[in-house]
Amino acid sequence: MEIILKEDVKGLGYKNDIVEVRPGYGRNFLIPRGMAIEATPSAKKVVAEDVKQAAHKAEKIKTEAVALAAKLAELSIELKAKVGESGKIFGAVTTLQLSDALKEKGYAVDRKRISFKGEVKEVGQYLAVLDLHKEVKQEIKFSVVGE
Repeated sequence: MEIILKEDVKGLGYKNDIVEVRPGYGRNFLIPRGMAIEATPSAKKVVAEDVKQAAHKAEKIKTEAVALAAKLAELSIELKAKVGESGKIFGAVTTLQLSDALKEKGYAVDRKRISFKGEVKEVGQYLAVLDLHKEVKQEIKFSVVGE
């Protein structure tokens, strides 16, 4: 089943992408939640026109994302967590905690656009990937220290 995404769907595609999905996933999940519409010929024409009109706006957004990525590359973040005697964290560090730390430094990055490489359950240095734009992804280093 061919659908047109109305918003970014992690692991599937970005807004206005035409993607192929299984019929049940499209009919029972994506379309009822308003995340996608069926890719009929008329819907494809409407989306093509919308994309054409939004091209210059998208270029501006991409430029802002590239500038933000350059600033974030130099940033070092330190997250505090409660730690046991063995150096393990009680629980785990989440994307929400990293998002809040970025907001404190003046960078608004949605927690849904942050992903870790592996789980963060011990004190140490880690990498996080920020999905700032369709074509702009930035890795940042952060450290977890005991509280």
